[in-house]
Amino acid sequence: MENAIRIERIGDDSPHVATLAEWTHAQWGHLHPGRRLDAAIAAFRAECGTGGVPSVFAALQGEIPVGTASLVADDMSDRRELTPWLASVYVLPEWRGRGIASRLVRRVEEEARAHGHGHFYLYTPDQQALYRRLGWRDLEEREYRGEAVTIMRRAFAPSMG
Repeated sequence: MENAIRIERIGDDSPHVATLAEWTHAQWGHLHPGRRLDAAIAAFRAECGTGGVPSVFAALQGEIPVGTASLVADDMSDRRELTPWLASVYVLPEWRGRGIASRLVRRVEEEARAHGHGHFYLYTPDQQALYRRLGWRDLEEREYRGEAVTIMRRAFAPSMG
């Protein structure tokens, strides 16, 4: 069944933009106090680039999205010197435990590498073990917008392609 899952770039005209934005808003909206859903959808749509930073990817089962992940320039407002970022990795609860998040992370890594980035960052309050298994290293423990998080870094040789 997992073979039926494909990872696809999401364009700003995709019919899935609102759904994916709703998921990420529900999951992480508390990090943007006062941001309404319509503003979250607009911000998400703006991240749907055609290549490199920014880019949004979705895991699709047929035409149904089951997960998402993004490559963005800035995911931590007070650490703008760190760029780019793996952001908004989310898989629907009923689809977890099937390697979908790992495939999304790998796709975003490929995108960063293909566009000349030798490293990139993420932060997570609770998924450190997953990212460590995928080759990420802890960079810093800190509090961000009221949440204890770990900033992590992934380094790789940039693609010469």
